[in-house]
Amino acid sequence: MDSTNNYARGQIQAAGLPDRQGISLHGMVVFAHEQVAGKGQRGKSWVTGKDSNIALSVLIKPLSLRVSQQFQLSACAAVAVHHFFGKYAGDDTKIKWPNDLYWQDRKAGGILIENIVSGSGSWDWSIIGIGININQVIFPEELPNPVSLKQITGTHFDPCELARELCASLDQQYTRLCTEGFGPVYADYLSCLYKKGGWVKLRKDNRLFEALILSVTPEGRLLVKHAIEEEFDFGQLEWVL
Repeated sequence: MDSTNNYARGQIQAAGLPDRQGISLHGMVVFAHEQVAGKGQRGKSWVTGKDSNIALSVLIKPLSLRVSQQFQLSACAAVAVHHFFGKYAGDDTKIKWPNDLYWQDRKAGGILIENIVSGSGSWDWSIIGIGININQVIFPEELPNPVSLKQITGTHFDPCELARELCASLDQQYTRLCTEGFGPVYADYLSCLYKKGGWVKLRKDNRLFEALILSVTPEGRLLVKHAIEEEFDFGQLEWVL
């Protein structure tokens, strides 16, 4: 499969055809044993070797959320991934803003969410793409700091079984978001924020600067302090690790 997100998007498009009217796609999971053109943030690719990692996409119809609340779903997915991975990898598991999965200072996975908004402004669909390194131990040289669950624990895992656990965690956190509101999910997100209270190097445009990570706002902006306190939207900053 080229990309689970691409396949999921195709299912949404096919659902509008006359012979597919009424098909229920909400909650559908697309899992790839091998992915050759996975999508990452900032247009980067995510290649998944055969039966080595988790590569999946979940289709969500966010009826209880507004378009302006997209970060709530992003944080919900990040918390679900964190809870799942942390069960095996321990307390060194963190979420790097906005929704990368980190263990210590190494990247174990990431989330790419693609939203489909209608011309009238309604939030029709969300495709939550998740990639997590499970059994992979050899990575491309251009990846600066990868790590897998096998490298952390010394154990070989069944990616399909772990994918089921991950989906259960996603279902639990999404249900909590819909029934209890964003507060509990947001608190969990902040509690496991990578480098919170620490100094990091960031790049904005061509300017490199050090900043203290303070928090993330409920709207999803990173709050940092350098010369002044400042908020940044995703896409405005690049971490320098």
